[in-house]
Amino acid sequence: MPKTSTENQRAREGAYRFGEFDLYPSERRLHRRQKAVPLPPKAFDALLLLVRNAERLVRRNALIEALWPDTYVTDANLTNVIVSLRKILGREAIQTVSKFGYRFSMPVLGEPGIDQAMYATFLQAKEIAGVRSLDSTARARDLFSLCVAGDPQFAAAWAWLGRCCRFLEKFKAGPSVNLQLVEAALRRALTIDPRLACAHHFYAQLQIDLGQSRDAMVRLAQFVAERGDEPDSFAGLVQAFRYCGLLDESIAASERATALDPTIVTSVPHTHFLRCEYEATLDTYGGTRYYLDAAAWAALGDVKRATDVLRERLAPGQLSPLMAGLMGSLLAVLEGRRDEATAIMKALEIERDPEPIFYLARHFSMLGATTDSIRMLQRARREGRTSSHTLAHDEAFAPLRGHQDFKREMDHAKTAERDARRALERTGLHSITSGDRPTSRRLTR
Repeated sequence: MPKTSTENQRAREGAYRFGEFDLYPSERRLHRRQKAVPLPPKAFDALLLLVRNAERLVRRNALIEALWPDTYVTDANLTNVIVSLRKILGREAIQTVSKFGYRFSMPVLGEPGIDQAMYATFLQAKEIAGVRSLDSTARARDLFSLCVAGDPQFAAAWAWLGRCCRFLEKFKAGPSVNLQLVEAALRRALTIDPRLACAHHFYAQLQIDLGQSRDAMVRLAQFVAERGDEPDSFAGLVQAFRYCGLLDESIAASERATALDPTIVTSVPHTHFLRCEYEATLDTYGGTRYYLDAAAWAALGDVKRATDVLRERLAPGQLSPLMAGLMGSLLAVLEGRRDEATAIMKALEIERDPEPIFYLARHFSMLGATTDSIRMLQRARREGRTSSHTLAHDEAFAPLRGHQDFKREMDHAKTAERDARRALERTGLHSITSGDRPTSRRLTR
């Protein structure tokens, strides 16, 4: 008896959908226009791994270890599998990334267990969230809310909902989102799918803001060591490493993340800024801009451009108190309005996120306010944010370098960074700056 349209719909909801194809993981079947397409077991396993990581690089080693665990095979075995898949899907469906691996390039329009219309809403929300403006993030938040309302088990939608709410809390003027709701959304995502990389990434960002940067670094590093190359996790490590003062590792993590997924956005501009690489800061700072490019222009000596940018962005009055204070105080410093700059910074109430505290320490130092600057540096370090390299090389801190308390703070920063690096080594992800793939644990099927 032929299936009804409802039965067909339910069947398709158990599949990944791309082009004319439906891939059913639980039944290990591939259909093209609802007709079965025979696939050998290894070809099916390879296709499933590629589809689950659609539009991201899957390294040759990861594919080989997943398809032939604990068995020695040559690259030719994997090449033959890829060739057989291309004959079915089309040559352009699987892109070869020379010397690295393969990328599934067909858009995946559905996942098992997710209603098709809801998944389309989810994809639309992700695209809107990628703009990273206040308006786009608010619209994306509302769409993700619809997704989790329609399917409370939609883990990725919970993760992105938490991310959008946190972004709006940090940067949008008006009533803030309850931080407990942000954490609840991210925890819900991890409860539903403990292996969801984007949820680990977003939760690490929240941990870092709450002063738990080393814990976030260790957790993400362990996740990568166990799972292998994962772009979202490396993107999270960019921030975690930076907060721990491991700037070289932060740059390497960003390079790894973008090699795995060229579309991914990382916070590496802030790392370049701390390394006093201001041209690189400007080259990598994209999307909606707030503070960092203005600070970089000022550090390069183009004060007029920096002040013009800050005035333009402050004018609409739609920024959160934190961003308005950070940008307004820098503008006042650059324009020589010392008392106003000091008043703005001392009036700021920063309950979470030590990175702006570190930037305020720069502002105080630029004013020659030694005591206030050192106090802010101490607070930033206690809340999980430091960088001895910046203290030693950033000209903004030059007025402090003869001060004994500043020298002690430099020593504390170096000690914290040594401890963080030892903690990283214990995770097994000790080759982050070498370009080698982590090999402390083999990936298994």
